Amino acid sequence: QVQFVESGGGLVQPGGSLRLSCAASTSMYYMGWYRQAPGKLRELIVRKFRGGSTFYKDAVKGRFTISTDNAKNTAALQMDNLKPEDTAIYYCNGQEFETENEYWGQGTQVTVSS
Repeated sequence: QVQFVESGGGLVQPGGSLRLSCAASTSMYYMGWYRQAPGKLRELIVRKFRGGSTFYKDAVKGRFTISTDNAKNTAALQMDNLKPEDTAIYYCNGQEFETENEYWGQGTQVTVSS
């Protein structure tokens, strides 16, 4: 059974930083994060493919940075200059390289408030 675990999140003031982490027990074709704010649909904000290609939603470009370690099957999301509108539950997401099965983390709350 594939293990897919995320960690991080919390409460931070506007302009602050947080770091999210995600770890899989098998090789992933891509890893990234979605977020879901209250009353809104879940949206893809960043995805990085095994070959290096990366997608960022415009709203987070220049503020969020994803890094991955293919050998360790891990990903990290560094979130800087956080804004109140970044408040949401963040879900790590990935697709297994061999089976193409998709996996989700348990979700972690990020709250940006003064």
